Amino acid sequence: MTKYSELIDSFSNKRVMIVGDVMVDSYLWGVVDRISPEAPVPVVDVNYREERLGGAANVAVNIKALGAHPILCSVIGSEMKGNVFLKILEDEGLPAEGIYRSKDRITTTKFRIIGNNSQLLRVDEEDTHDLQAGDERSFLEICAKLIDRENIDVLIIQDYNKGILTPVVITELIAKAREKDIPVVVDPKKKNFDLYSNVTLFKPNLKELKEGLKIEFREPEEDVLNDTINLLRDQINVDIAMITLSEHGIYISAGNEAGTESHLLPAHVRNIADVSGAGDTVVSVASLCLAANASLKTIAAVSNLAGGIVCEKVGVVPIDRKRFAEELNKLGE
Repeated sequence: MTKYSELIDSFSNKRVMIVGDVMVDSYLWGVVDRISPEAPVPVVDVNYREERLGGAANVAVNIKALGAHPILCSVIGSEMKGNVFLKILEDEGLPAEGIYRSKDRITTTKFRIIGNNSQLLRVDEEDTHDLQAGDERSFLEICAKLIDRENIDVLIIQDYNKGILTPVVITELIAKAREKDIPVVVDPKKKNFDLYSNVTLFKPNLKELKEGLKIEFREPEEDVLNDTINLLRDQINVDIAMITLSEHGIYISAGNEAGTESHLLPAHVRNIADVSGAGDTVVSVASLCLAANASLKTIAAVSNLAGGIVCEKVGVVPIDRKRFAEELNKLGE
């Protein structure tokens, strides 16, 4: 048994709370063999329809696929799409206790049209305004109750800028987790970037990092990234910063008064089919590694590998635990 096998086995007893924006990923899969006579656009002959969990719910699916126990908390609408979301959640074997239904919002749905295994079009149907005060308070009560009741090993805050994570929700969640000594992992977006102070692991991608810090640079070389993370730490207090760099790999850094440790790891060569949902997989794996007390370099290496694997599939898909374990064992050879 390799150290990576032992690491994956250790995931099975972890309880992970995921709080953030959820959505339904709806797909039309078909074949394109002609152009429409009405406009210069392809005609898709539909073979089948499919609906999957997206956003923070995809993180929950990944956590479950890795053998751990996800506890998902979010807000959906009271309309038919909300019912669809709950049905998929049930089909995936995920609890709905942390889901609050609002009469003032619709359930975010992303419609993707796939022709010949390539995405041709995406249509978004969503509300992005912040939760109203009443919904905000009711949702926080649900989250607080679950944090108090469950023995949470790590809290993931998954921000897609859809309005669930308001300043009040973010501040109270982080404070509650710190009170309980629960590590907090954040996958941020630009809007709330500055609000995620005092978290354990902060995981933006390169674009989000640049937008959040309002800076620009070309190639993500290690010395440039070191300087950028110092700037990040001046702006918000994070223990660990992990930056996904697309084709350039992944960068991780931890620093305190005793010193700094950082690693820049290259991407694995892959046939990329679709990057949708890769960030969800990366944050899922990183959070479980953190909960298992893995080393900094191991967190980055394992997360980097997982993100690459899911990019080989079209659409938002969770990590395949068996294949992940096989590739990790090769990594350890």
